[in-house]
Amino acid sequence: MNAQQISTGILSALMACTGGAIMIITASERFGFSSAALISWLFIVYVVGGAMNLWLALKYKIPFAGAHSITAAAFLSTSAAQASLPQLAGSYIMAGALVALLGFTGVFHKLLELIPRPLIDAMLAGLILHYVADIVPVFQEAPLVAALSILGFFIAPKLSKALPPLLGVLLFGLAGLLIVHKFPAIAPTAFSLPQLVMPSFSVTGFFSLALPLAVLVLSNDLAVALAALKKNGFEPPANKAVAASGLGTAFAGLFGGQAINIGGMMTALCSSEEAGDKPGRYKAAVVSSVLVMAFGFFAWKFIAIIQLLPDYFIAMLTGFSLVGVLLGSLQAAFKETSYKYSILFAFVISISNVSFFGISSAVWSLLIGTIAAKLLKEGNSVQQAPQNTLNSAG
Repeated sequence: MNAQQISTGILSALMACTGGAIMIITASERFGFSSAALISWLFIVYVVGGAMNLWLALKYKIPFAGAHSITAAAFLSTSAAQASLPQLAGSYIMAGALVALLGFTGVFHKLLELIPRPLIDAMLAGLILHYVADIVPVFQEAPLVAALSILGFFIAPKLSKALPPLLGVLLFGLAGLLIVHKFPAIAPTAFSLPQLVMPSFSVTGFFSLALPLAVLVLSNDLAVALAALKKNGFEPPANKAVAASGLGTAFAGLFGGQAINIGGMMTALCSSEEAGDKPGRYKAAVVSSVLVMAFGFFAWKFIAIIQLLPDYFIAMLTGFSLVGVLLGSLQAAFKETSYKYSILFAFVISISNVSFFGISSAVWSLLIGTIAAKLLKEGNSVQQAPQNTLNSAG
């Protein structure tokens, strides 16, 4: 194992253990979960998620890396605030079962093609837009912290292309906090094992939560990861990878975890040239997975530290962690000139965060956007990428 593999693995793990953890903590606070439920959530998605990706990387000598779906966590915090933990658990299990079924049958890429990719991007952009917008009020509440954070956002990539901007935000922002904020004493926390949740299943839960969760995991994690692997010269067992992520997600639901899957950007990083020679790139994924597992095991300690941070700082970190996702989604959605009104409908409906008949705005945005595209005959000339690149069987 060389320095390139180790450094790339560390950076990959940071993607999951910074923005991903903050998204889960934010969602947990909106749900009103106890500390024990939050620790259970973090433990299961990081320890088991890291272990699954570690197993895949070692078994196939392919750089599979990941833990859980950050976009799924973002969706939950906006669309599922009224759901109980048993209802959430049931929805997670149904989402995992759906993903696993698509993997075992080998039709995942065909089914995903029914929804135009630009509409999925527009829906995701609408869901997370307000998180990024929440950065702006911080300049009024804590101008020094906000200024230093945005300075770190631009400086970190300048120092090294391998450094994620969020790392600069975190380090520079903490420096500002040390100047202007008085930290309270660390509250004592105790280690606890994941808590088994008795799931509650419903038709509303399937359509309002499970279905959009499955779509997000498939399109924004699995499709991206598998496309990146093929782009970098690997031949991943696509069906088996999808099935493993589905089974992992269903298992995580039993303990209150929203997803366990192969990560899109984490796998893209570990499979890139930054991880060194191609035969050894899977070792970067091994490093990433081990660090992710360690983070999950000690999550009960990290929670106590993160909870010392003021609300505006958490909001700012959450926003910055999603800047790249928002930018990529907006660019991917609106660059398709053959889609016009359907993308706009999907984007605006998703932003509204209004549910009808118990069905979330995310589902309505995809449904109405897809119907509009068909009625208006939009997108006929657009190729559906990256789904069509994933035809290799597992």
